Amino acid sequence: MTKKYADLLNARLIFGLAGCLIVLFTASATGCKDKKSTQSAQQTTQEVAPPPAPPAPPAAPEKLTPPVPSPEPKNAHVKIATRFGNMVVMLYDETPGHRDNFLMLVEKGFYNDLLFHRCIKGFMAQGGDPDSRGAAPGRNLGMGGPGYTVPAEFNPKFFHKKGALAAARMGDQVNPSKASSGSQFYIVQGQPLNDMQIQQYQTYIGQRKPGFVFSEEQKNVYKSIGGTPMLDMDYTVFGEVIEGLNIIDSINAQPTAMGDRPIKDIIMNIQRIK
Repeated sequence: MTKKYADLLNARLIFGLAGCLIVLFTASATGCKDKKSTQSAQQTTQEVAPPPAPPAPPAAPEKLTPPVPSPEPKNAHVKIATRFGNMVVMLYDETPGHRDNFLMLVEKGFYNDLLFHRCIKGFMAQGGDPDSRGAAPGRNLGMGGPGYTVPAEFNPKFFHKKGALAAARMGDQVNPSKASSGSQFYIVQGQPLNDMQIQQYQTYIGQRKPGFVFSEEQKNVYKSIGGTPMLDMDYTVFGEVIEGLNIIDSINAQPTAMGDRPIKDIIMNIQRIK
């Protein structure tokens, strides 16, 4: 299972992270090949009335820059609304770079009407690509972002349990610092693990992070509700779902097409709540 999900993550998880994992898942973040499409020529009829005035050119998109992280605790929560219900997410104060960037984008409405564009049952659901807003069916997604990355903020106490909110990213070959996508994220679904599997993942992570061990609490969580430990200390976890954990199951139960994109779009709207 480790190699399967690692290949998936490095293939598409964050761009191409993006991402597998959540070796994941990696990417996503993480290279997707664009799918070429053809369009039939459309015939037009002769105008019998004067043509309308040309439309005004669209306004240039706002140029975004990452905020300077604040060391002050914010106890921030956001609500992710979907057609299956709402998830309430707590953002960790210990990852201020990701917290403040996510809050900035939420408050600007960046995520509203974007898609969960990559959903893999038993793994994770990924979204946050601005190119997914109104994307035509069959369009490959996962390469969009705000034009910047966020430095990694690994913390061994934050792990890829079910409901973890983590940042997608580009693969190690082009991103050796493991910097996160400026906007793409994923929510872990995962699956329950046994003691042997947990030990295997601990050994795997220890090859990159000597001395790494799961706490007893983390082991118990992975055995009870599950997760994707192969992504730990490789993708930044910066929050967790505290209400509506079942929504991720509903999202990942939907049929998908090429690129793991749900056949019927799953639109998100995110707002900050007190």
